[in-house]
Amino acid sequence: MAIIAALVIGAIAGWLAGLIVRGAGFGLIGNIVIGILGALVASWILPQLGVMLAAGRLGQILDATIGAVIILVILSLVRRA
Repeated sequence: MAIIAALVIGAIAGWLAGLIVRGAGFGLIGNIVIGILGALVASWILPQLGVMLAAGRLGQILDATIGAVIILVILSLVRRA
């Protein structure tokens, strides 16, 4: 069940990040991967900055979305170069 929950959270976070960063989406599978990677990035960066967001699934989705936006912005900058 944890794997399915991670996939669903990753899919939602990747989709939201794709909406926030226009033109940087990678399709459904790519967005799921970006969302999961975003969750990993956010779980490392946010505590370093002292940011504590909501608990539960909503907090996980919010964290993963922030991380996915960071990844998408970096990837879009690399693509332009």
